[in-house]
Amino acid sequence: QLQASGGGLVQAGNSLRLSCAASSGRTGRDYAMGWFRQAPGEERKFVAGISRGGGTKYHEDSVKGRFTISKDNAKNTAYLQMNSLKPEDTAVYYCAAKWVPHSNVAFTLDSSYDHWGQGTLVTVSS
Repeated sequence: QLQASGGGLVQAGNSLRLSCAASSGRTGRDYAMGWFRQAPGEERKFVAGISRGGGTKYHEDSVKGRFTISKDNAKNTAYLQMNSLKPEDTAVYYCAAKWVPHSNVAFTLDSSYDHWGQGTLVTVSS
């Protein structure tokens, strides 16, 4: 199971940190993690992905330089640090996980992921 948290209402230019806590019988270090978002009336889109060891990261172009994905394997938790937020970042943010005990690949496609959190709403006011 994945539990996403940290969403809320913020003004443009401010920051938020989303967390995604994983609870399972498997160790967090064997999971690649990702963040996706879905704005009203739009499809779910990739935001960021990280390999199980954290050595490979991908960020969608519109968030590069503002958002950073990370993971703490000891805590079985992934994070999305979001700085310089813009109104167009408003969306429900979903975390996702894929069990990859023998790979250090990060994934950008939602079809690659096996597990999904419930979503956390981020609203950025102008």
